[in-house]
Amino acid sequence: MATRHIITLSCEDRPGIVAGLTTELYEAGGNIAESAQFFDRQSGRFFLRIAADFADGVSCESLEQRLSPLVERFGMGLAVSDAARRPKIVVMVSAFDHALLHLLYQIRVGWLNAEVVAIVSNHEASRQTAEAAGVAFHYWPVTKATKADQEQRLLDLVAETGCDLVVLARYMQILSDDLSRKLSGRVINIHHSFLPSFKGAKPYHQAHQRGVKLIGATAHYVTADLDEGPIIEQETERVSHALSPDDLVATGRDIEARVLARAVKLHLEGRVMLNGTRTVVFG
Repeated sequence: MATRHIITLSCEDRPGIVAGLTTELYEAGGNIAESAQFFDRQSGRFFLRIAADFADGVSCESLEQRLSPLVERFGMGLAVSDAARRPKIVVMVSAFDHALLHLLYQIRVGWLNAEVVAIVSNHEASRQTAEAAGVAFHYWPVTKATKADQEQRLLDLVAETGCDLVVLARYMQILSDDLSRKLSGRVINIHHSFLPSFKGAKPYHQAHQRGVKLIGATAHYVTADLDEGPIIEQETERVSHALSPDDLVATGRDIEARVLARAVKLHLEGRVMLNGTRTVVFG
């Protein structure tokens, strides 16, 4: 039975990159099932994602070793992953659980290939949801005095569980700069697209007062710059003056849940590559 591996790479653009890689994959017995590439003229960097099928016995480690001369030759940043492996995620949530519930549902029906190894919250509201899903629940209240300790507990949890990705599913606490750096590229957040126009409490109510015509949500990687990390996925929906603030909240909840799930899926399938403050997203 064939094993599918995902190969992603980025490097300075030079002739021979694709030829060199595809030759090595062919000689390793690989059959390319998907291929997508992008050359960023602004930065001069080249990005490539390939899904290739191999006979049993070709592991990620052996493939990485085979490709190491190519990596050295072109100065590549390269990663190889097993497409069949279920990545592990930790979901962090506060009082609003719509995005968490949507993630759990998409995993249950098989659209999202992942395993939630823990749910972390500064509220007790999602304990019952976690128990029903058979997922460990960690209630960690956050205060100014306990923030550093709570973040260290999160780092310990990530290490203990072998977590691949931390998902902030409407987790209403700001991560410290130190934690953001330590988990760089491994934390995805969701927020309403009104930021920075409507910061603070009740953004949908603020938007209603201003008569907005479009609402939406943005999923992005977490960085030290609040809500300004590289964007992975976005969606907007047209609204009208006839909708109440509660209608906008309901519409926003749906968009947030969908956008976050799509961003998580893209990341876990190796379809997102960082390009400075931006991302390259292969659909």
